[in-house]
Amino acid sequence: MMDEVICGTFSSGREQPWSRDYVRVVSWNIERGLQFSAILDFLRFAKADLILLQEVDLNVRRTQYLDVGYELARSLRLNYVFGKEFQELSAGCSLSPAYHGLATLSPWPMSNGRIIRFRRQSNFWKPRWYMPQIALFQRRLGGRISLVADALIDHQRSVTYNLHLESRGKDSLRLDQLGETLEDARGQSEPALVIIAGDFNLNAGNDCAAATFRTLGFHDGVGLLEVPTTVSCGLFQRKRSIDWIYVSGEVRSDGQVHNTVRASDHYPISATFARPWRHGAQARRHQAG
Repeated sequence: MMDEVICGTFSSGREQPWSRDYVRVVSWNIERGLQFSAILDFLRFAKADLILLQEVDLNVRRTQYLDVGYELARSLRLNYVFGKEFQELSAGCSLSPAYHGLATLSPWPMSNGRIIRFRRQSNFWKPRWYMPQIALFQRRLGGRISLVADALIDHQRSVTYNLHLESRGKDSLRLDQLGETLEDARGQSEPALVIIAGDFNLNAGNDCAAATFRTLGFHDGVGLLEVPTTVSCGLFQRKRSIDWIYVSGEVRSDGQVHNTVRASDHYPISATFARPWRHGAQARRHQAG
């Protein structure tokens, strides 16, 4: 059950989404979906081809038992896939369990949804006999994941890896989890555009993570290394740059941290990629003619 991928189709299919020379990607840790209306407003404004969301609640008390991913997709008339990261033991029961996880949404057809549940995990969240199952202690079943899905954008395949790496422990743990994702991404066939995005819980722009991405042919699609992506929530909680969008190949991109949007403890980030395959396809048609 925990590795089941939930899918929904709300794009009518009767109208082809826009066709153009770029792809827009949004990634956002939405803090469970607590500010649902404001999140919905921004995503409607963003008009993205791919939306990768982290910390998405399903049947949890704090978000009025909403299926947040489903309701966002339904309201925006998008297709979506959802993967369960954790079962929240303090927020549900055996007959009506509560979860939070990752959701990827798109106006384009989506397929091949699956979960990579990382081999190496923190044991911080596990239930223990001496800890009460109340929200303060965040006892959970499950573990951090990468949600993988294909999107067919204007007849061209894109592969998305939606990440939420561990928030506890050292960067070495997060780098191991990232490594599992990159190992899987290396197996993707050309000419798919591969997008790896999400809440990395580390600065992937100026450490060995950035070097690994470069070695494997990925580049930072946002390109704003010094701009924080989290909101300062108190005296001892500094802003950090931990949300990222990486893309395969040498495509041109423009990025933005939407730091006027205060609907979560993270800001949404976006990247707009020039479509590298369009010119190639036009050249092949020209040669054939």
